[in-house]
Amino acid sequence: MSILNGKNILLGISGGIAAYKSATLVRSFIKRGANVQVIMTPSAKDFITPLTLSTLSRNPVYSEFFDRTNKNKLWNNHVDLGLWADYFVIAPATSNTISKMASARSDNLLIATYLSAKCPVFFAPAMDLDMYKNKSNQINISKLVKHGNILIPVESGFLASGLEGLGRMKEPDDIVEQVIDYLYCSKKLYKKRILITAGPTYEKIDEVRFIGNFSSGKMGFALAETAANLGAKVFLVSGPTSLKIKNDNITKIDVVNSDEMFSSTTKLFKNCDIAILSAAVSDFKPRKLVSGKIKKENNESLSLELMPTVDILKNLGLAKTNQILIGFALESDNEIENAITKLKNKNLDAIILNSINDIGAGFIHDTNKITFINKDNVIKKFKLKDKKEVANDIFDLIIKQINE
Repeated sequence: MSILNGKNILLGISGGIAAYKSATLVRSFIKRGANVQVIMTPSAKDFITPLTLSTLSRNPVYSEFFDRTNKNKLWNNHVDLGLWADYFVIAPATSNTISKMASARSDNLLIATYLSAKCPVFFAPAMDLDMYKNKSNQINISKLVKHGNILIPVESGFLASGLEGLGRMKEPDDIVEQVIDYLYCSKKLYKKRILITAGPTYEKIDEVRFIGNFSSGKMGFALAETAANLGAKVFLVSGPTSLKIKNDNITKIDVVNSDEMFSSTTKLFKNCDIAILSAAVSDFKPRKLVSGKIKKENNESLSLELMPTVDILKNLGLAKTNQILIGFALESDNEIENAITKLKNKNLDAIILNSINDIGAGFIHDTNKITFINKDNVIKKFKLKDKKEVANDIFDLIIKQINE
């Protein structure tokens, strides 16, 4: 799921040859889950039809202050359009439109809506080389930026006049990416790289059986979604689980056993800022893997020799440089003491304690009850909550720690 999902994008199109790209721009926003409405200047309709944009956006296209096709001449309320928008993108922004924006010359619906909008406004200039370089035009662009509008810089390339140079409007996908980057810039974990592990591991006994646990992965997946929504680039290393994730900022790496999880986390840990290991990694695995299937016949009992799995958390604690490393501890007795011991022995920055004794918490459930303990032994207990709320609580504490 994109950060644009559910956002209201108002697209303003002015009359230049680059207006033909606006169909792709509408489509790019729609594909990322945004709601799109379009305002065109009257001259923009000479380059692309309102019908095309209405079909792609699934909304009426606005161009005039009044709907002249309606006998009652309904008013297209520019104030309402401005208030509806979460983000206003004017692309292409011709020299004429930029001049009107800079001087507040409200002689068409697009400019009137721009002057009424309270949301962030992006503008993507598009014009010929000499027009773009003209000092008056550059003053107007600088004025718009100074007033808080967000410039989507032009590109260099072949222009409609046959000249080559600066003045081309950014490609639609690049415009969308700049809007996305802007959204992420306001997020508290923007540009942070976060490693999260989730789910169980399966340690094979033979080709059909394994040692595992009941972990659903729900807590780890909730953490990944929360981190991504806060602007982080997330790497989710997940054991076997039926959960699906749809977020452009999450890279999911599927593993099966503890060795695979160790290999993946070790590689990713080097370049991450924060690592939260919530996976329920098996503590033991069979010393010897049996080929084929162990037969029940002639086996009144079966003995398995087990050996410890690699301690992923401890190894990352030894390798830690500047990363924040957080582990989970599932305990049944002497819970706080055992969790603090694990925190210190594994060189963690914090540990999140789950108790087997808490009803409705832990494996399988959609809820969890945690105790957060940092390296200074500051203990914060939380009530039973939905795991998505728990993930929010955890990141609130992490962000507070980063900012201290």
